[in-house]
Amino acid sequence: MSTSLRITEIFHSLQGETSRLGLPTVFVRLTGCPLRCGYCDSAYAFHGGERMSIAAIVEAVAQYGTPYVCVTGGEPLAQAGCLDLLTRLCDDGYSVSLETSGHLPIEVVDPRVSRIVDIKTPGSGEVDKNLWANLQHLNGNDELKFVLVHRHDYEWARDLLLDNQLHRLCPVIFSPVWESLPPRELAEWVLADRLPVRVQVQLHKILWGDKPGV
Repeated sequence: MSTSLRITEIFHSLQGETSRLGLPTVFVRLTGCPLRCGYCDSAYAFHGGERMSIAAIVEAVAQYGTPYVCVTGGEPLAQAGCLDLLTRLCDDGYSVSLETSGHLPIEVVDPRVSRIVDIKTPGSGEVDKNLWANLQHLNGNDELKFVLVHRHDYEWARDLLLDNQLHRLCPVIFSPVWESLPPRELAEWVLADRLPVRVQVQLHKILWGDKPGV
C-alpha cells in the first residue's frame, strides 16, 4: 500500500483503558481531530506530526514485539488512510483496537478491529457531535466509553444507558475525567444505581502522570 498518514507518535506502553487494561501495547497516535473536548488530554496531537507510509508504520510497530496495537489520536478516522492501516495491521496478525470519538462512521472499519467508541457527554462541550447511527453497528467485540466530568454527566449517561439498553450492544465503560471527578464518587454512584458498566480510571496516568508517550 502506498497510503501515508500523519503520525504524532508511536510508542510502547501498558494499555491504560478498556477491557485490554494492563496489556503491553503499541500505540499509533494519528495527528488531527475535528473536535475540541474541554477535557482533551491529547491536544498536542491536533497539529504537526510526521507523514509516514503504512509500511513504515508497520515496521515501527513490529520492533516492539507485542501482539496488541491501539490506533488512536486525535481522531484517527479523520484521516482516510487509517482504514488501510487498520486492515494491514489485522492482516499482519495483530490484535487491533481503535479509539474513536464517535462522530465519524464506524461501519467502514475492518470488522476484525475492536472499536472503542466515545459517547460525548454534555460536559465535553461536543455532545451535539455524536453520530447516533454508530450504535446500530456495534457488536460484542466493541466497547462504548463515557468520559464523565461531573454528576450531571453521570446522570445523562446513566439515563441514556438504561433507556437504550446500551450494555446489551457491547461492554460499556464509565471513566472519570482526570483530576475533575473523583473516581470514588463515580464508583459509589454506579454501585448505588446498580449499573451494568465498568468503572475505569486511566492506569497510565496513575503510573506515569498526565504526559505524552505513556
